[in-house]
Amino acid sequence: MSDARVVLPEPDAGETGPYTHLGFATAKPGCEDQVEALILGLVEPLRAETGSIEFHIHRDRADRSQFVIYEMFRSKQDLEKHLAEPYVQEFVREIQPLVEGPLRQQFLRMCSDLPEVE
Repeated sequence: MSDARVVLPEPDAGETGPYTHLGFATAKPGCEDQVEALILGLVEPLRAETGSIEFHIHRDRADRSQFVIYEMFRSKQDLEKHLAEPYVQEFVREIQPLVEGPLRQQFLRMCSDLPEVE
């Protein structure tokens, strides 16, 4: 998430599960609540996106400056479309001065089954 133009890793051959992204941010001292509010602003529009399966924000209980963003999309292409959304680009610009260094990213392959959502 440090750069929404990041090239996403390709899914494995035959992979049919969702495409999951973790984002990690460390708020600068005194900016913790601003960072939380900014990230929470993503919830409604992101969850409304067609390819979005899940989106959750976590804050470390011991170190309140640490944030983890968990987002799951139906496919790599859905995540790429999400990252190109104007509101995501704006989020990346707005959060940069509030966090220590670039946002860290991790892309996950789901090994377990994804339960059916009714």
